[in-house]
Amino acid sequence: MEMTKKKIDTNYIKDFFEKNSILILIIIMALYVGFTQKNFFSISNAKNLASNTSVRFIIACGVSGCLITRGTDLSAGRMVGFSACICATLLQKTDYASKFFPGLGDIPVIGGLLCAIIVCAFFGAISGLIIAFLKVPPFITTLGMQTFIYGICSVYTGSQPLGGFKSTFTGAATGSLFGVPYLVIYALVIGALMWFLYNKTRHGKYMYAIGGNEHAAEVAGINVAKVQVKIYALAACLYAIAGFLVAAKSGGASVATGLGYELEAIAACTIGGVSTNGGVGKVSGILIGVLVFETLKICLQFLGVDPAYTYVAQGLVIVVAVALDLRKYIAKK
Repeated sequence: MEMTKKKIDTNYIKDFFEKNSILILIIIMALYVGFTQKNFFSISNAKNLASNTSVRFIIACGVSGCLITRGTDLSAGRMVGFSACICATLLQKTDYASKFFPGLGDIPVIGGLLCAIIVCAFFGAISGLIIAFLKVPPFITTLGMQTFIYGICSVYTGSQPLGGFKSTFTGAATGSLFGVPYLVIYALVIGALMWFLYNKTRHGKYMYAIGGNEHAAEVAGINVAKVQVKIYALAACLYAIAGFLVAAKSGGASVATGLGYELEAIAACTIGGVSTNGGVGKVSGILIGVLVFETLKICLQFLGVDPAYTYVAQGLVIVVAVALDLRKYIAKK
């Protein structure tokens, strides 16, 4: 009996470390950096981490819906960039010398955001329609959409960098309420809404059912195609909001904005327990995954690691996270 208990405990510990290996490594790394580098454990660094995490979390929430239904969205980063450019062209100062639309009057900030959401939702819905009705694999569909959006954005902006934003636009991302950055508040609100959608609505139940077994979900009477279109359109809306915030926060936008964000989002989701094989994932896990990934980037910056090697480290984390997820899926089968 005692031998069996010891065996169970050993297996449990081994399983725990295997499932949370990346999280544990990043925590150890953060502690090391915190005790060896100045200002790592500081309010300003915490605010910087929270702000960076907030925008990435919004993008990851969009990607998570696709992953839970056994899909993916490789167009997320380019959608973010396109949204940033749309907002940038519509929300410049009226007296800015290099105004993109010289004759355009003062557009309300919410108007610019809504334009970006409508345009991105349209392209997101197209991805959903192609996946749902033409049965093109999500990987291929969204890879094509990624290139398409980049091309559309390049044509729209003429590949020129955009700036000269009005203060109400930049203030929407850089301000704070009682010391809490607006970005964090937006992320918390969106996170709460996504939690409600995933856990308390019929749409959420359908989403997990499709990810668990699409054929069984169809037999059970779920309109799989309709749910898939909604998921990709909603994801694109979240990318649009993220693009709006990225442009406002940085004070500029270009066709390069958002490059690679989709891989970071997929990695963060996977680290946070969203399975690339569908049917599994929590909003709280996504937040932890994004936080871990952003902590890694900040740790490398504090250690003075060359940006080129930073990309190497991030790439390794993405591969390891997906590999561990696949390992768990195979073991479960």
